[in-house]
Amino acid sequence: MSTSQRSLDLRTILLATGVVLTLAMGVRHGFGFWMQPISQDNGWSRETYSLAMALQNLLWGAFGPFAGMVADRWGTMRVVLAGAFAYMAGLVWMATVSDPFLFIAGSGVLIGLGLACTAFGAVSGIIGRAAPPEKRSWAFGISGAASSFGQFLLMPIEQTLISQAGWQNALYLLAAIVVFLMVPMAFRLREPVAPAATGHRQGIREALGEALGNRSFLLLVAGYFVCGFQLVFIGVHMPAYLRDKGVADPKVAVVALALIGLFNIFGSYWAGKLGGRLPKRYLLSFIYFARAAVITLFVALPLSPLSVYLFAAAMGVLWLSTVPLTNGIIAGVFGLSHMSMLAGVVFFSHQVGSFLGVWLGGYLFDLQGSYDVVWTISIGLGVLAGLANLPIDERALVRPQLKVA
Repeated sequence: MSTSQRSLDLRTILLATGVVLTLAMGVRHGFGFWMQPISQDNGWSRETYSLAMALQNLLWGAFGPFAGMVADRWGTMRVVLAGAFAYMAGLVWMATVSDPFLFIAGSGVLIGLGLACTAFGAVSGIIGRAAPPEKRSWAFGISGAASSFGQFLLMPIEQTLISQAGWQNALYLLAAIVVFLMVPMAFRLREPVAPAATGHRQGIREALGEALGNRSFLLLVAGYFVCGFQLVFIGVHMPAYLRDKGVADPKVAVVALALIGLFNIFGSYWAGKLGGRLPKRYLLSFIYFARAAVITLFVALPLSPLSVYLFAAAMGVLWLSTVPLTNGIIAGVFGLSHMSMLAGVVFFSHQVGSFLGVWLGGYLFDLQGSYDVVWTISIGLGVLAGLANLPIDERALVRPQLKVA
């Protein structure tokens, strides 16, 4: 493949995956706005909706490695198409089902599957295969910035739809937007048939066994658990936390979540950019330590709209900046043949953390009437994740007997 062909393919792939990630992550980041209206209309406790969001995140992670396997073997296009329709069905389900058990189970499965097929893990392989090694970390940063732009763009849109059209109609409209925009982008992700490999080709079991037996991979898994715990707790519970603390104007929460998305555009981009020049493990450690410090200041200082906006801007820079660095380490250490699958395995840990973060937020609030314990857990986990990433070895594995991508 010539340089011009590679450049053209990379631009097309970044555009298509950017639209998909913008929608997938943008819609998902706004689910916190539906907590209070859905709970009030259905007579649920806050824990019920929190459990539904927790299950979505857990199943997103559980489906992720399998979506990655399919993307690596049969192409990203098929996976994104399936994800678009599952996502649409999940949003419609949330709008129509009032039984708490069915709401939790159905939205968990459908939205979880939709996100697994349209978010980072599923598209990381095709981005890694299209980008030359010297641009790979940068390309992952661009994809992270696209998802952040989705949060910035869709937060005010989702809040406006809820207030103007009602929470049910808002979900119907988002379902239509998802399917009508994602499907055309999926067809731009059709990959050419790869030439037959000569010599031994690493199988799925070998790739999994190699990764799970690698200390650096396990440290990435541990760090991503913390990332999920912190981000989803904040994203889902922030609007309710601000209202509980006397910040009654809902626009403050909208602006805060939009600021997270805005500043994460820059954070993700520069994390990917710096990841091509500096050791990625040190950058990851800095991000986790910085998150712990920012959260500590936020809960310790007096709360005001200004402090909320400063917190959101600081967390935005750190929000998804872990993604290009983590995916860059996976690609650099293990190669590209099973990139989507391995990214999905690491992301499963992220989603286990997400499940615990969002569920504990609701459970402990109902139990204690406060989010204080969960904030403290988030701070402690941030310090542990910062320490865990320091000893990661970023050198590529040497496999003399394998044909490495």
